[in-house]
Amino acid sequence: MMTLACRKLDPHPESPARHHCGPWLVWLHGLLGSGLDWLPVAELCGDYPSLLIDLPGHGKSVAQTTRGFADISRQLVQTLQANGIREYWLAGYSLGGRIAMYHACYGSHHGLQGLLVEGGNLGLESAELREKRLQHDRLWGQRFRQEPLPQVLADWYQQDVFADLDTQQREKLVLLRADNHGPAVADMLEATSLGHQPWLLPALQRLTVPYTYLCGDRDHKFQQLAAQFSLPLRTLARAGHNAHRANPGAFAAQVLSFLSQSSFLSLPR
Repeated sequence: MMTLACRKLDPHPESPARHHCGPWLVWLHGLLGSGLDWLPVAELCGDYPSLLIDLPGHGKSVAQTTRGFADISRQLVQTLQANGIREYWLAGYSLGGRIAMYHACYGSHHGLQGLLVEGGNLGLESAELREKRLQHDRLWGQRFRQEPLPQVLADWYQQDVFADLDTQQREKLVLLRADNHGPAVADMLEATSLGHQPWLLPALQRLTVPYTYLCGDRDHKFQQLAAQFSLPLRTLARAGHNAHRANPGAFAAQVLSFLSQSSFLSLPR
């Protein structure tokens, strides 16, 4: 069984969830992150037990590899089984959001109660765009393998999607992410390239579980995407692409609001 490293958080002592085996919140981080990125939000959602997962090539799963979306969806299932989790809400940011959407659409997702996606790309509609993206990600992969990580990260955080960050915030992220292992990041980046991801919108529209799309009010790219495809958008104030890092309180409030509105689906059947 190929399980991923993870950290469990019990619900607050006074939480009703403490006394029965209700659904878990399962959190998937973005590229260059780890499960601990979700800790501030998960603690604020402490009425629910949480599982903070380290994706392949990251955190304590740094030695783990994956062949792509179908493979990582299986690794997720095995990790849930190994931790005795039968019912769960799945939340993911950026790369983690793309993996979460793939899992909900195409994976073995028995027990999935609902889906929360923060700034996750739905994919690319044409073979030409997918091939272009593969080439783009291979170039980044080459840099992650060969160059000093702080140097690559300094350029990584200059990409348009991080336009809301100021110089100090970029420098802080470079320092925070510099303890990653470059070749492991490169492997994951290439295995989960948008060029390999299916176009998820049709399958998302057929989902039978509730889902929501979370986005910072300064993340213009993903707000536009949500509007274009009529995704069920929840906007977070004073935040860009990484909204849960910029404003964990507002993010947790939106998560809890979504869960309470959808809670009839999480009742034991």
